[in-house]
Amino acid sequence: MLRDAVRSLAEAKIAPFAAEVDEQGRFPQEARDALEANDLHAVHVPEAYDGAGADALSTVIVIEEVARVCASSSLIPAVNKLGSLPVQLSGSEELKAKYLGALARKEGMFSYCLSEPEAGSDAAGMKTRAVRDGDSYVLNGVKRWITNAGVSDFYTVMAVTDPDKRSKGISAFVVEKDDEGLSFGAPEKKLGIKGSPTREVYFDNVRIPADRLIGAEGTGFATAMKTLDHTRVTIAAQALGIAQGALDYAKGYVAERKQFGKAIAEFQGIQFMLADMAMKLEAARQLTYAAAAKSERTDSDLTFFGAAAKCYASDVAMDITTDAVQLLGGYGYTRDYPVERMMRDAKITQIYEGTNQVQRIVMARNLP
Repeated sequence: MLRDAVRSLAEAKIAPFAAEVDEQGRFPQEARDALEANDLHAVHVPEAYDGAGADALSTVIVIEEVARVCASSSLIPAVNKLGSLPVQLSGSEELKAKYLGALARKEGMFSYCLSEPEAGSDAAGMKTRAVRDGDSYVLNGVKRWITNAGVSDFYTVMAVTDPDKRSKGISAFVVEKDDEGLSFGAPEKKLGIKGSPTREVYFDNVRIPADRLIGAEGTGFATAMKTLDHTRVTIAAQALGIAQGALDYAKGYVAERKQFGKAIAEFQGIQFMLADMAMKLEAARQLTYAAAAKSERTDSDLTFFGAAAKCYASDVAMDITTDAVQLLGGYGYTRDYPVERMMRDAKITQIYEGTNQVQRIVMARNLP
């Protein structure tokens, strides 16, 4: 029922704008409006904080179905979870009530600020500082590759509070968009997901109340990594959706396209491609849903499964979208058809929330 409801909404309210959002590189406001109107923008927020209280698998299905028609739009529910999950996992009860409640009530979106110009895969090498000053912390530094920056009202920010302790000297904070000293760089000019703004975030003596610290000082990096264990599953979901959209379109196209007097779907070479695409997609979906169940239960092997689902599903999405372009031939290479957009959008799923090379390191260190 959930899948049918989200698919109907996505096809009616999000799909019609997907090509235009990509072409113009603009934020998909129509998608945000539709998702918020139907309480699908942050379904993971518990009922105790005015949220829908959806489990991890339901959240995956929402993201998957939105990504099937528009990858940029799927980053609204995905990054709302990424940004707010540190608060949900480690925040005080007051912080949860304030910020998870605000997210659930559609008072603003959430973003996640971990990466920096010199701290990508080596996130513990970050330089952004947070210095305690009485009842406040003062933040200085820069974050890079921040999804939905400038649109979101709330930012979970990782910053160094004790430079001598490396990862154990990193703390997490909530920063609000209108805090004095917070500003944003120009939107990045990207290959795909052009409807989701990616910008640098600058902290110039940003003073925030000390009660916006998430958890205890020095626990921020652990919270950040625990968050990624859960949210890598949502990137797998996004990859599934993109791949499903490409397969669906290609399947319809080959049934109608005629060469040598018959539909090209009747040629064995085409059938083999479609069979492989469907097989890989279903394998990725089963792994992703298994990882989502582990996320919901916080199983001890979640770290492995989260990395495996993200890595495998994104590799599969790249394969399937590339094959979809091939199946459409010259048409697949034009912007008049959606599969080239899906191919461009799929690429980022192999890179963000930890490159697939990093995922393989994570898996190797956490073999079940």
